[in-house]
Amino acid sequence: MNKILISGGSGLIGNRLSFLLNSKGYEVSHLSRTRNSKNCYPTFLWNIDSGYIDKSAFEDVSHIIHLSGAGVADKRWSNKRKNEILNSRVDSTNLLYNSVKKLKIPLKSFIAASATGYYGSITTDKIFKETDKPGEDFLGNVCELWEKSIQKFENLKIRTVIFRTGIVLSSEGGALKKMKTPIITNIGNGKQYMPWIHIDDLCELYIKGIEEEQYEGIYNAVSNEHITNFKFSKILSKIFQKPFIPSLAPKLLLRFVLGEMSSIILNGSRISANKIKKAGFKFKFKNLEKALKNLK
Repeated sequence: MNKILISGGSGLIGNRLSFLLNSKGYEVSHLSRTRNSKNCYPTFLWNIDSGYIDKSAFEDVSHIIHLSGAGVADKRWSNKRKNEILNSRVDSTNLLYNSVKKLKIPLKSFIAASATGYYGSITTDKIFKETDKPGEDFLGNVCELWEKSIQKFENLKIRTVIFRTGIVLSSEGGALKKMKTPIITNIGNGKQYMPWIHIDDLCELYIKGIEEEQYEGIYNAVSNEHITNFKFSKILSKIFQKPFIPSLAPKLLLRFVLGEMSSIILNGSRISANKIKKAGFKFKFKNLEKALKNLK
């Protein structure tokens, strides 16, 4: 059975993915900056700032899933925080690449997260495909540099997969926890789109990336349903039985409170899921209402 090494394994996605992989019989281990006695998976230390990684982490590893990265929406975007967001992604990928290259690890695949922020924080009539150019804002630049660092694995003749992920819906935290406020409201004018995916569909995509070799290159990891913030909020209020009052979060207030970071919630465009569908992927949660009912 293949052995999977996961960076960011203790995070929202990594934790669920580790469980699902383990339940399928895969041997799972994690890379972490600290020891955690409560972690039920073998954990190896790495330090991105100093360029250290425990060599034994790579022993018998056949696939690496790279999920590490500072949370984009965790803190206000100061210049320091922007550097943390960028460096946590690019430097960690470079550390993995240099280690795999130096140790000549015969990986079957390197599978990594990116984000739909690649296309920029904008609202437009365009439906973005994987072949479109990156946005010209901060997140577009981060994702472009992030993906370039990931694609270096192709130079080692390692099958490389990148999933540009939208809003991940989970009952264990993340965006959905922040949305379930006592009163549900749309954000700004509510016309921005919210590309989303249920966490189990996302994890299944990663598993497909491991098991099926036709997965190679870049894929948008989002539901096929295009939904605006206004409609999303109304469905959320219905499923979780909370009152919906529109337009309680105006743009000017959010920009004042959040600064530049407000762009990621005030804007959003439609993202195409056609490529993963053509690869044969079938969504378990095809619409938001079904997804939220499952997570209730």
